[in-house]
Amino acid sequence: MICFPNAKINIGLDIVEKRKDNFHNIETLFYPIGLADILEVNENFTPKKLKNYVENERGISRRNSFKSTGINIPGNSKENLCLKAYELIKKDYSVPPVKIHLHKIIPIGAGLGGGSSDAAHFIHLLENLFSLKIPVKQKLNYALQLGSDCSFFIKNKAAFAKGRGEKLESAIFSLYGFYLVLICPPIHVSTKDAYSDVKPRKPNKPLKELLKMPVSEWKKNIFNQFEETVFKKFPGIEKIKIQLYNEGAIYSSMSGSGSSVFGLFDCLPDEKKLKKKFFDGFIWVEKL
Repeated sequence: MICFPNAKINIGLDIVEKRKDNFHNIETLFYPIGLADILEVNENFTPKKLKNYVENERGISRRNSFKSTGINIPGNSKENLCLKAYELIKKDYSVPPVKIHLHKIIPIGAGLGGGSSDAAHFIHLLENLFSLKIPVKQKLNYALQLGSDCSFFIKNKAAFAKGRGEKLESAIFSLYGFYLVLICPPIHVSTKDAYSDVKPRKPNKPLKELLKMPVSEWKKNIFNQFEETVFKKFPGIEKIKIQLYNEGAIYSSMSGSGSSVFGLFDCLPDEKKLKKKFFDGFIWVEKL
């Protein structure tokens, strides 16, 4: 069984306060986009492994297998969020071992939520594969244990987010008709580092109100607060934002804690020109 875990962008992001548990409360809008990984999950058993299956019936347990291709995923594969999601579900439901193949396309450390999306979509896949009928509330609970923005990808619709990103409120919001240009330079921005120098503050005006403005007015009113610290450490990321405006973007912003930067356009930009200008980065263009 195959699915396509998609990325998200943040429109506006305020770091409101630092909590006693050293996490931060934020306010932002999560918006799903078409850029996606490829995730395949199947039961880890085939007729060719009949002998292993018979051994399993005698008490020798089969194991999960995890394979990743595409962009290299740093760290121990045993710590992948899909495997962690499996262990959470296994506590409540009877599920056999599975074979997981994740083809990674969404850039890592780019503020696009790729890992969280993989985990949330894995929950859906496992439910469908074994007809588990997991209540949405329970899926959200699993997601919350896996990552701050993982809950968003369970419903995968535009939503205002508060708290660590797990407190969601559905948003009647659409960027339909705009062209999205997403640029991700070969820079990994650690979320921990992005938060380290940030100074929390409450916004003068709620994001909900600001987003009622025409997109043409967002440039002077809607900001990602992480840009204040990330741009100082990585001026090349700020340069991308400036270049997107120079190319005609109506609005441009860094997504999440970086390093990706997106621009919204009225008309389809010249992709050859974009590839020449951002030759060393990942480029994604789509009509929303």
